[in-house]
Amino acid sequence: MDSRIHDVASMPRGGPNASWLDRRLQTDRLEYLDRDDVDDRKDKVVRALDRAGGRRWIGVHEKCARLAMREVAGIESPRILELGAGLGGLSRKLLEKHPSVQVTITDIDPAFVATVAAGDLGANPRATVRQMDATEIDAQEGDYDLAVFALSLHHLPPEQASRVFAAGTRAAKKLLIVDLPRPPAILHVALLALALPGAVLLPLQHDGFISSLRAYSPSALRALAYHADPAIEVEFRSGRGLGPTVAVASRTR
Repeated sequence: MDSRIHDVASMPRGGPNASWLDRRLQTDRLEYLDRDDVDDRKDKVVRALDRAGGRRWIGVHEKCARLAMREVAGIESPRILELGAGLGGLSRKLLEKHPSVQVTITDIDPAFVATVAAGDLGANPRATVRQMDATEIDAQEGDYDLAVFALSLHHLPPEQASRVFAAGTRAAKKLLIVDLPRPPAILHVALLALALPGAVLLPLQHDGFISSLRAYSPSALRALAYHADPAIEVEFRSGRGLGPTVAVASRTR
């Protein structure tokens, strides 16, 4: 796969060499989570995601926290930056799992930041809560051992997603991306057909349907990283089948 792309803005979500069908299984339509004109539905999605992430039978926060802990294994007091943290469920799990971890919890949405700062995470001496854009991280080079961007990259168009790779690998030694999978095109069509009725009726399913159409493939992630800086290397911990795409990016020089 050739990671070099001349126009990142027009790159398909399936990557530079995406098939004809895969190129049509994408959308620029925004999720409720990305809009400011649907406050009630946006709030329902945020709360539902936070509840689902914390439930034992889904356990998204727990799974992402385990992935993050593996990347900082052996570091006595790891410094972790969570980008796009929402209500901070992942950072809460990180603090539970490691007695000396220092977490910086960030989101671009000031309402989320205010909610987190007013709660238990805001009062935790090992946590810092800040408003921050994942594409323009306000930190010095190498300030963090790990930056984590979980279930959020698909919200960004390619140009902005590429900047996450540039900013994340500058501010941290490693950037951990966890996101929705992009299934093979034929399977993707079948899954979308099954999800469509719920997407029409329920806010969370609506956002999940759009998220699936906006998810990046592993080849797209490599291309985005290369566009950000050819020195950024991407390794995949998982990226096939229907499980989440898990990628770790770092600079080779």
